Amino acid sequence: MRILFIHNFYQHPGGEDVVFEQEKALLSTTEDVFSLTFKNKKGWRGAWQTFWSPWNLWAAMQVKRAIRRHQPDIIHIHNLHYAVGPVAVRIAKRLGVPVVMTLHNYRLLCPSATLYHDGGIFTASLHVDFPWEAVRKGVHSRSVVKTGWLAFTTWLHRKMGTWRMVDRYITLTEFAKQLFVNSSFGIAAEKFVTKPNFVADSPKTTGPRGQHFLFIGRLAEEKGMNVLLDAFKGTDYSLRIAGDGPLKDRVIETTRISPNITYLGSLGRSAISQQLAECSALLFPSIWYEGLPMTLIEAFAAGTPVIASDLGAMQSLVNEGITGWRFAPNDAAALRRRVAEWLRTDDEYKAQIGRQAREEYQRHYTAEQNKKQLLTCYHAMKGAAL
Repeated sequence: MRILFIHNFYQHPGGEDVVFEQEKALLSTTEDVFSLTFKNKKGWRGAWQTFWSPWNLWAAMQVKRAIRRHQPDIIHIHNLHYAVGPVAVRIAKRLGVPVVMTLHNYRLLCPSATLYHDGGIFTASLHVDFPWEAVRKGVHSRSVVKTGWLAFTTWLHRKMGTWRMVDRYITLTEFAKQLFVNSSFGIAAEKFVTKPNFVADSPKTTGPRGQHFLFIGRLAEEKGMNVLLDAFKGTDYSLRIAGDGPLKDRVIETTRISPNITYLGSLGRSAISQQLAECSALLFPSIWYEGLPMTLIEAFAAGTPVIASDLGAMQSLVNEGITGWRFAPNDAAALRRRVAEWLRTDDEYKAQIGRQAREEYQRHYTAEQNKKQLLTCYHAMKGAAL
């Protein structure tokens, strides 16, 4: 099968870029895979890209040339914003190529892309024709102008039927699928398929686990960093934190007054695997509707139990008493209670949760499973187009 990936890189690397590269490499082992990539620029060049995002003629010409050069059976789009724009979908359909699009975030539902704003969940855009409240609040980059232009672009192509031209949408979790299906997006449930991301298998370890907990991720408010620090301050529960982000200074300051908290800095993949193998459980206190956190899958691959906030995607990803525990979101006291309860639990129970987490990884999050799901989706679309 001939597959053309279209992807736009943000200015700063992110999870979408990782998934794009992973899936491209995975499929290249047996399929003819080609890619057309773009990148958001800074300064006036970035403003120019954003201005043309409703109908980017230059990007449209590049998409058209790529299709004619590679003659793909399927086009798989990962990210269109902002240097490509929705016009890529229209060009593909005009040339008769089925389109699959992965929805890594909620941008087609709300300009925020995360359904998070000003310290809390923001869902005002989900059931309206045009997201006026989101624009008024400047939920994108804290800018009314940028938010308005992004909202206009999405709305315009909703009215023009561009989003209905996509043959299949891939959501990362069932929670995300239901948000789209039950929103004003207007696309039937039959056009959505749930396919999670994957991570490479973790090296096997046999050493005993410690009594400490682990956090890996962006040190930011929406990731629940304030909740995490408040839960562990003034206790003797041991916590290790790995990552970087805007709240790094607060993390470092907290470690100075709380010797039970250790900051590890940013870690490479091998070091992360080692930390996951050594901890008692991974903590995931996020307070926004996550897409599909790679950290959770990495924990499952390592056979590491997860204690996560009972919110959004985590409700289906972390099965209570099976692959981990959940606690009330944005509640430091609730997290502290769960940590204390976990430490009182016997080692055999913890080991069983770890084994079940590993089994969950093997069932749903391996490269082999991912490739099988992708090709099944592609072949269904190719067959429908014949």
